Amino acid sequence: MAGDFNPITAAGYQELQTKIAALEADRPEKIAILAEARAHGDLSENAEYSAAKRDLRHLESQLRFFNKQLQYAKVVNPAANDRVELGKWVTVTFMDDDDQAVYQLVGTQEADLEAGKITRVSPLGKALLGHHPGETVTIQAPNASYDVQIVAVDLEHPSSH
Repeated sequence: MAGDFNPITAAGYQELQTKIAALEADRPEKIAILAEARAHGDLSENAEYSAAKRDLRHLESQLRFFNKQLQYAKVVNPAANDRVELGKWVTVTFMDDDDQAVYQLVGTQEADLEAGKITRVSPLGKALLGHHPGETVTIQAPNASYDVQIVAVDLEHPSSH
């Protein structure tokens, strides 16, 4: 599956670029700290050197990870319609308790439940994809199934209207 791309929102793509830029900005300092620690002599008993080496390795690992995500990311711009798709905000009502919630459907690397961002491959995300307001969909969760009704589909968070 080397040719597969990961759909991502424009905001998610920008966030990846910001993370990479921040890591690249920190890199020279980490290298300088490592060089200074190396200059302190015996490397076998130099805790400062070991910590600096570990920090630089961690930074390089994160940089590779984010660059790979960016390399395989494909920005998806949602259409101006009422169909649930990546990047859109969906207001749903849980039919079992009439609780209402708002979620944004995002790429897997952007998921953040506390921010209301659910991945398109989550049980809820999969069930909502392609549907419209007024429709009721069944979500197949690992231990049970439940129904939600789609109340609204927006390009921006409903509270920003």
